Amino acid sequence: MPPLPQTVEAITIPHTGGIEVIQKTTRPFPQQKADEFLIKVEYGGVNFIDTYFRGGLYPLKEFPAGIGKETAGTVVALPTDEAVLNHPVFQKQGFKVGGKVAADFNGSHATYISVSWKHVFVVPEGVSTRVAAAALLQGLTVATFTEEAYKVKKGDIILVHTVAGGLATVIGTTSTPEKAELAKAHGADYVILYKSEDTVKRVLEITNGQGVDAIFDGVGKDTFDADFEMIKRKGTIVAVGNASGAIPPFSIFKLVPKNVRLLRPTLYGYIAEPEEADYYGNKLFKLVESGELKVNIFKEYPFSAEGVQDAQRDLTTGKTTGKVIIAIDPPK
Repeated sequence: MPPLPQTVEAITIPHTGGIEVIQKTTRPFPQQKADEFLIKVEYGGVNFIDTYFRGGLYPLKEFPAGIGKETAGTVVALPTDEAVLNHPVFQKQGFKVGGKVAADFNGSHATYISVSWKHVFVVPEGVSTRVAAAALLQGLTVATFTEEAYKVKKGDIILVHTVAGGLATVIGTTSTPEKAELAKAHGADYVILYKSEDTVKRVLEITNGQGVDAIFDGVGKDTFDADFEMIKRKGTIVAVGNASGAIPPFSIFKLVPKNVRLLRPTLYGYIAEPEEADYYGNKLFKLVESGELKVNIFKEYPFSAEGVQDAQRDLTTGKTTGKVIIAIDPPK
């Protein structure tokens, strides 16, 4: 193996702010801890959570701060901690130097990263690192949330805001006819164009006035109040994200009229333990490898400040239909 560089190229921000604060900088090579993998990054996924950190909605510990929370590449060095190496989950996964992996790590838009073994997932031979970087966070979110936040059952009617972004009978909302066709091609039963249709009215028509069993809401502020009109009695609302902004404070009595169950879970809360991460990671990548779970990549952006700025801009303005990825150092 050729000698490792002294520095890495990384996408960083000097402080919180708008898209213009995104920079590409040179940083010291990461110091690998005993329980961490050293990974050579090939692709990075772009997500709304990147914009939450960049804008200050979610706090960062120090600046300059790395951007990006989803990545895939190859293992350069394994952990050295004997407790990790002897852990049953670690041994089961079959990690190896040169093997393909995906990782959930804040600051992952960099040429090399060092990541806790608990947040690293084996990528099977039949899945490229390009697809793995596109599938990881949304795929794990869907896998965990539809099993633990609300366990979707046969016969359920589910509403997803917004369905073209990547999350029974599925009713979806989206902004354009093009996104609606994409959602239908990926299995949505009904798609409501929220810019031209009355979403509440259509959902109640589809459900004969009963409302839906569960709502997975990735929009946040703009859709939250309407969720309570569309949910059925004893239904579950899962607040997945904040694409339109954070949900403002509200009275707990909002849940009373229909005995509504409301959750605001995080992915980490479902994969905190190695056994959980192993279960859901294997479940996800088996679905991807078999083709049962289709990963639609909207566009691949260059590894530059301008490239990441364009990626975040396209994501937040609703231009994208599918996954946005950064080509950090693709295999030759």
